[in-house]
Amino acid sequence: MKNIKLLTFLILPCFMMISCSEDGDDGESGFSSAELVGTWNLVEVNLSANVDIDGDGTSSANLLDELDCVSGTLVLNADTTYQYEQSNFTITAITNNQYFADCNGTNLATGAWASDGSEVAFQGSSVLRGSFQLMGNRIIWSEDEELPGVESFIYEKRE
Repeated sequence: MKNIKLLTFLILPCFMMISCSEDGDDGESGFSSAELVGTWNLVEVNLSANVDIDGDGTSSANLLDELDCVSGTLVLNADTTYQYEQSNFTITAITNNQYFADCNGTNLATGAWASDGSEVAFQGSSVLRGSFQLMGNRIIWSEDEELPGVESFIYEKRE
């Protein structure tokens, strides 16, 4: 009886470690809040259609390839506050799948942020609405605008 208790005592922690290590492990490790702290640069503004706004004969679904005036940063501070700055732009359909885009000012926002390791949520401004997804080394803000609307904004952490 003593051996059974000892064996159970030794085996039970092993089962607990195995079951805990598999919980939530789908190949994406997520982010800790400390890993999110820093400056994130806008690297893609993905549109729902390829456009050739700059007239160079090459179309792209990434507005940053087509329009030099678009930029943005998102600063996540350790005290869970944030600063957001991004070019404000408009895209207007002309005719025959041609579009006009224009930068007109800057969107600014500040407030508080929180993360569960797979999403980041922002409070304090109506500019940043909804949850941002964390994938790889990117923060992705998905939108659902009409053609040729913005599908997503993608930020990467500055090294």
